[in-house]
Amino acid sequence: MSVKTSLSELVDTKAVLTCRPVLWLSVLVTWEIVLRDKPPCFRAYRRDTNQTIGGNCTDKRITWASRPDENPALQIDPVAITHDGNYTCQMATSDGNFHHEYHLQVLVPPEVTLVQTEKGTAVCKAAVGKPAAQIFWTPEGDCATEQEPYWGNGTVTVQSTCRWEDRHVLNVSCSVSHLTGNKSLSIELNKGVRTLGFPGSDLLIILCVKSSLLLVILVFVGFIHFQRTNDCRSRK
Repeated sequence: MSVKTSLSELVDTKAVLTCRPVLWLSVLVTWEIVLRDKPPCFRAYRRDTNQTIGGNCTDKRITWASRPDENPALQIDPVAITHDGNYTCQMATSDGNFHHEYHLQVLVPPEVTLVQTEKGTAVCKAAVGKPAAQIFWTPEGDCATEQEPYWGNGTVTVQSTCRWEDRHVLNVSCSVSHLTGNKSLSIELNKGVRTLGFPGSDLLIILCVKSSLLLVILVFVGFIHFQRTNDCRSRK
């Protein structure tokens, strides 16, 4: 009997792959591991001799989850990008052979950023995610999206550049959809290049007020000077 299962696990977490439970005691349990760009390896347990065999598996993060005579589950701790691949549990019993194959996909959450360029466009980037993320804009604009594989390890950087010409758009949002979760960022366009100014009428009022205050001060100073001059003449 053969069973196939697709499994997705988040990077840097722990994954446990179990063999299909059977009613008969297994004589031999073998995990065959086929990873991307690596030769196949296996881990096995023989019940009659109570012996575990490591094969040519050198990754110390892939181990038995517990004692294989009690539970022949396989454990990956922590999960890495390189653990993408197929894991097959083969159980040989007195009643026949049983196979349970897992296709493991490792998920990597992207790093999301949103910036505005000097040209006035907005750039939303979902960097180094696995699988590739999807980017949506609110409001919709004239957008161009491109993907760039990252160092051949299965991660992808997605970048979307958007512009809103001839439209009075002040705020835009970038929504990133990914298997590890969704994220949304917002930005105010042209922020940082606005200038604070006064209308012409306000400037005129301010100038008039300042001139009036200066005139009052000059009159007051002149009056005091005149009074002191008169006092001096009277004393003479």
